[in-house]
Amino acid sequence: MEARDLPLAQRCLAEHVVMQFPGAPAMHHLDDVVAWARHRYRRVSKTFHAVNHCLTPRQSIVVCHGELAVEWLDGSTSASVRFIDRFELTDGLITRQDVWNDLALAQPAPHMTRPL
Repeated sequence: MEARDLPLAQRCLAEHVVMQFPGAPAMHHLDDVVAWARHRYRRVSKTFHAVNHCLTPRQSIVVCHGELAVEWLDGSTSASVRFIDRFELTDGLITRQDVWNDLALAQPAPHMTRPL
């Protein structure tokens, strides 16, 4: 998704996928995720520190973590923002994505000034 190849990303999702992001309702379509994010930031990129994979009898679980770099709507930036993504896959397709991150802590409050 970071590369903005949404058709390719959509092909990786199961028909009844659930995508859960901090502070958002459960979403089921990439268009919903893009629309939700559009009101929060301009761009986010990830640096991965680790990707772990676990097989269960019914599905694969993939957990990755690392840091985000974000450009906010006002043009300011934040870096080294922690994230964890957890994916459940069945038959090679993502059925669930849960996202945890510290973006709410990294975003400057509109009324605060940054220290010199």
